Amino acid sequence: MSRRVSMPAADDLFRPTAEPAVRAVPDPPAQLEEPEAPAPKGPSGRVRHDEKITVYVTSAELMELEQARLTLRGEHGLAVDRGRLVREALHLVLGELEAEGESSALVRRLRES
Repeated sequence: MSRRVSMPAADDLFRPTAEPAVRAVPDPPAQLEEPEAPAPKGPSGRVRHDEKITVYVTSAELMELEQARLTLRGEHGLAVDRGRLVREALHLVLGELEAEGESSALVRRLRES
């Protein structure tokens, strides 16, 4: 009897989790739909997320994040989890980068480090 573990193939690990949206294309060209406008940029908020990343932080950074979460809850009545807090902060930083480019705080801080 073999004690080898059966591992899933790469195709099984990296498969899409949702069915792709299929749209029927009308026959006459005059009936073609206008291209959809891109979704407005913004934090995703409280939705089911399809993608995941792992970020390593120091103990001090984790404590600051947790303190910010508790401040939002205690002083502002906003009960948010750490993930949502990070997504909101990411949205703010990336929005500033897009708007201000070279003079954004992100560019300045990354140049300093």
